[in-house]
Amino acid sequence: MRVDDFDFALPEERIALRPVAPRDSAKLLRVAADRLSDHIVQDLPALLRAGDVLVLNDTRVIPAQLSGRRGEAAIDATLHQRLGPYEWLAFVRNARRLHAGDRLSFGDSLQAIVEEKGEGGEVRFRFECDGPLELALQRAGTMPLPPYIARRRAVDAADRADYQTVYAAHDGAVAAPTAGLHFTPELLEALARAGVERETVTLHVGAGTFLPVKADDTDQHKMHSEWGHVPDDVSQRLLRAKGRGQRIIPVGTTSLRVLEASGMRAFTGTTDIFIQPGYRFRAADALLTNFHLPRSTLFMLVSALMGLPRMREAYAHAVAHDYRFYSYGDASLLLPGE
Repeated sequence: MRVDDFDFALPEERIALRPVAPRDSAKLLRVAADRLSDHIVQDLPALLRAGDVLVLNDTRVIPAQLSGRRGEAAIDATLHQRLGPYEWLAFVRNARRLHAGDRLSFGDSLQAIVEEKGEGGEVRFRFECDGPLELALQRAGTMPLPPYIARRRAVDAADRADYQTVYAAHDGAVAAPTAGLHFTPELLEALARAGVERETVTLHVGAGTFLPVKADDTDQHKMHSEWGHVPDDVSQRLLRAKGRGQRIIPVGTTSLRVLEASGMRAFTGTTDIFIQPGYRFRAADALLTNFHLPRSTLFMLVSALMGLPRMREAYAHAVAHDYRFYSYGDASLLLPGE
């Protein structure tokens, strides 16, 4: 399909710069095959069925935005894929200033050696620090807010909590699984009381999720890869639930992508799965997700689930009714079978 098919008008003021409080008071648009209806996230227990299985992504966002120096040159880097205990791929805004072997300083306690330069500003770093790299990043890094937020305001202390799910458990993401940002302990308890089951998988979201689609044809787009994990016991429970006719509902496109990549089988590794209209879903029966940007691979994914015409109608409704878009924005519940 043409990338232009996934374009739509989105006023810039519809992109949320801060989350609402409390988290579960965000708007929620229920999108079924035959109708749209407006709710808030706190309504989820009434909108779902007993026996539905929500699948959460328990990755934890690390402070992956780094500012440093090579001599007199200022260098800004965003980590996006871990290669080893002290090795990362990063997007560097002014990578032309760097050469293999260069040493950079990110504050007093963290240094990096340029191992290799790739295309499009990608650099492979080998970090040097005393102790675990995670602790050094906590001191030297800041939360990696999406570029469409970071262009309009500075990162601050509130983002350390706001840009993290309440169930985050495993360090490694450089972008939040944002549909999960709406959950509170109270909402999770209410869902359990309503008979909604819950499982967790891991997909360490990479900064590549924000890269624009540069191709004119979607088939020519090269998807970024991300590391994911579906534990064996989770796989077995999901397969049994699917066999009993229970709905599998990923929370966020990240949970959906790792489930579809694995076929709900036990899985540990990287995936670059690209879901666009024409894709046949094997795992997901529905999806809870935020609102995505025009021409993005995420809008292509939701269009694959619901159909492009239906998603155009849903997004036009969201814009007209002041829904807030993207990472800190509102949510949609996509129900293709209803």
